Order: sequence, then C-alpha cells, then structure tokens
Amino acid sequence: MTVSKKKGRSVDRERVSLTQPHEVQGWAKRLGVSEERLRAAVGKVGHVAYDVRAYFLSGRERDDA
Repeated sequence: MTVSKKKGRSVDRERVSLTQPHEVQGWAKRLGVSEERLRAAVGKVGHVAYDVRAYFLSGRERDDA
C-alpha cells in the first residue's frame, strides 16, 4: 500500500476516501469528474482507486445510467 505523508496527513493513494472533503475534491480533480460522479462510482465499484479509474475508463458509467 502506498502511503504519502504531506502536511502531516497520511494519504492512501490506492483507496478513494469519501470521508474528508479535501480528499473527495482531490480525487475528483485527479480523475476529471464531479464529486457527485465520484461518489456514485465508489458506491458501485468500491474504494479501490484502480477500480474507480477503470470504471470511468471502461464506459460502464454510461451503461449504468
């Protein structure tokens, strides 16, 4: 598991956390999606960053709509 400490915080780059507003904003920006779309994706595929990225890249989001 890759963990980075920046500004005294521990950030897990392999999991998408929805508990902290700054983490939600960071993941949404990194993935190029809205916070609402990010939350929906995590609800469908879980918190593993690889799975969330794959969800957006695969087009499954359109299929689920």
